[in-house]
Amino acid sequence: MKTIKKIFIISILILILIYVTNITSIPNNIILFQGEKLNLQTVYGLTLKDETNIQNQETVQASSTLATNTNNIGKHNLKLNLFGAIPVRNINVNIIPKTSVVPLGNTVGLKLYTSGVLVVGMSEIEGNDNKKYKPYENTGIQEGDMIIKIDNKTVTCTADLLTNVNNSKGENIELVYVRNGETQETNITPIKASDNKYKLGLWVRDAAAGVGTVSFYDPETKTFAALGHGIQDIDTGQLLDIASGDFITTKIVSIIKGEKGNPGRIQGSIEESTVIGQVYKNTDFGVYGKLDNISALNINIANALEVATRDEIKLGPAKIRCTLENNKTKEYNVEIEKLYKNNNSNNKSMLVKVTDEELINKTGGIIQGMSGSPIIQNNKVVGALTHVLVNDPLTGYGVFADLMIKQAKEINN
Repeated sequence: MKTIKKIFIISILILILIYVTNITSIPNNIILFQGEKLNLQTVYGLTLKDETNIQNQETVQASSTLATNTNNIGKHNLKLNLFGAIPVRNINVNIIPKTSVVPLGNTVGLKLYTSGVLVVGMSEIEGNDNKKYKPYENTGIQEGDMIIKIDNKTVTCTADLLTNVNNSKGENIELVYVRNGETQETNITPIKASDNKYKLGLWVRDAAAGVGTVSFYDPETKTFAALGHGIQDIDTGQLLDIASGDFITTKIVSIIKGEKGNPGRIQGSIEESTVIGQVYKNTDFGVYGKLDNISALNINIANALEVATRDEIKLGPAKIRCTLENNKTKEYNVEIEKLYKNNNSNNKSMLVKVTDEELINKTGGIIQGMSGSPIIQNNKVVGALTHVLVNDPLTGYGVFADLMIKQAKEINN
């Protein structure tokens, strides 16, 4: 009897865990295209009620279509209820009109500046007494932490950090840093090094630069999207938390072909570059900002194409657009081999294989620097390249264009 009771209690706890996990996984804010279905993967008993229009409330299962007319553009307040009676979450849904963008494929440069200084390493310090010190020990500071304040003074760059640490004259200082979105505090005592400057033993960085492909330009908002994936710090592997950035011209220096086990790359130079826009967001679904100089990328507004919904994307032939020679953007044939239509959690939305012999001869397939190349099918923008498979340079992943558009729209909200 006791065994049955234990099994019953454990089963109830597992059931509660399943519901709690499912409910907390649903985002608070969702953006949908006009007419697009809201496809939430939920457990039995969860229902949605649209309270935007109190006179015309409608309740449906959360896993079916949105509990309102998705042709009604605007913001909707949805209530997520358990068994139609117990309110558990508010969900804000913003329905936006279908969008047309200009697919690009130009190779561009990006300079990103962090929101503080990023800790990328640690090392011993030789003090002016010839002894070795590790002032960071037992402080909690780790690689990947973003230092934003010293003694209540804002740190925006490496120079700020060096100045404030040196001004401490070896007195204990308070550091405020961010880890995984959470702000934390600690204390650390700088050491006077052999060069008579005070140091913490931390290696830090306040900027990053790279070359990639711009995916599209939205003429209505003057917004651009690039890369299809975020820029990560080379030392920590974490997504770079940026405060600002520059969108700049670049020059292709060479193409290194990819081969099995060794991805190729586009080598570009950003020296003597021109700033043509500003970067505002670095996300898992790409880099976004405002473009000021459309002539620098030879953008023709008349070439705008509609962004496809996921239901419009099909397995089969498509094209990618990229630049392998300076000022020469060209389309190449690819095949969409798999679609992951319910994937909203990462940028691996579709599996794409290069079939164009000219592109294979030039690059060996998909190479670094082609990330962001727009994918076009049936005269609609369906996505952008994001990753290459290391053991198969002909094959890589692409992200859905609707995910990129929704990220871009948030800049203007």
